[in-house]
Amino acid sequence: MREVLLVRFGEVHLKGANRPYFLRMLTDNVRHCVEDLGARVWFSDSRIYVAEVEDIAEAAERVRKVFGVYSVSPALETAKEFEEISAAALRLMEGKTGTFKVFARRSDKSFPISSNDMAAELGHRILVAYKGLRVDVHKPEIKLHVEVRERNAYLCSEEIMGVGGMPIGTGGRAALLLSGGIDSPVAGYSIMRRGVKIEAIHFESPPYTGERAKEKVLALAKKLGAFQGGMRVCVVPFTKIQLEIHDKCPEELGTVLMRRFMMRIAERLANQLKAQALVTGENIGQVASQTMDAIVCTDMVVGMPVFRPLIGFDKIDIIREAEKIDTYETSILPYEDCCTVFTPRHPNTRPKPKMLEKAEELLDVAALEDEAVAGTRMVEV
Repeated sequence: MREVLLVRFGEVHLKGANRPYFLRMLTDNVRHCVEDLGARVWFSDSRIYVAEVEDIAEAAERVRKVFGVYSVSPALETAKEFEEISAAALRLMEGKTGTFKVFARRSDKSFPISSNDMAAELGHRILVAYKGLRVDVHKPEIKLHVEVRERNAYLCSEEIMGVGGMPIGTGGRAALLLSGGIDSPVAGYSIMRRGVKIEAIHFESPPYTGERAKEKVLALAKKLGAFQGGMRVCVVPFTKIQLEIHDKCPEELGTVLMRRFMMRIAERLANQLKAQALVTGENIGQVASQTMDAIVCTDMVVGMPVFRPLIGFDKIDIIREAEKIDTYETSILPYEDCCTVFTPRHPNTRPKPKMLEKAEELLDVAALEDEAVAGTRMVEV
């Protein structure tokens, strides 16, 4: 008898002929997240197993954050002998009180005891051993699952929900424009959940934005990176571009002009990172640069797809998701990002492409972008 983790997956089941590829990726991602714990990870009979790890709780917490994992259960593995299975059931139920039900299933139909008979006998033995427990077949407080599989039997009474989605690496690679706000980390998480590996791009404007603002963004990147085994952050110097826009261009167009620079620079960096798309946390109507007209004007300066997973979300829903993924408290730290620098008093919410193109004629766009790309620093988190 030994402790193991049973790892279940959800949407991967639907992948038909491509299922083996998705399962290999998921198994590799689970293996990667616990390799420093000395764990042994393998796939067998529709389950991923994690064993030979001293801290099962730590392993479970890491594995549940792997995209593609539906749920994780600390379990006991035994030989396919009923007395060993019974001993494991009694061990799992020791110290528990309340109502319970035994759910038994045989993948190996050669096992001599039927699923119903096994559940009944185990339930009887538990009732005899522990007076603080009673059976409730309709709404049990404790569900004891027994699975007799090809090689061994597995018992568990706890199910820790995972993050779901698709395995990282199966959906390509994208570059996230990561500010210090609430929205962009949630947008990145949403895309990562579909199997897309994310790299981050952050624009800083010293001295108008300080070191704490940058550290805040790196902290957010670290939280997101925990879901995919790390992340690279491109930190782009943006002060000169903002000053040039502020000094030479119509004030009411400043925000959208800034976004157009960001998109062009992000696309160049994304190509260096071998990313196939950009991701932003934009949400229609939330701020002046996120009206339909403004979004059209920013998208037209890049050639790669721009994903906006939060485009129709209510702000309250975004906040709830940020709280769920533990980025909210970091996002609301009071350190300004470059998007709040030189904000126009009366921004144009319905800019037209010709307006912006005329304003950009006042700037040396290519030289400003080249200088920003050349000054970009890569940070691993």
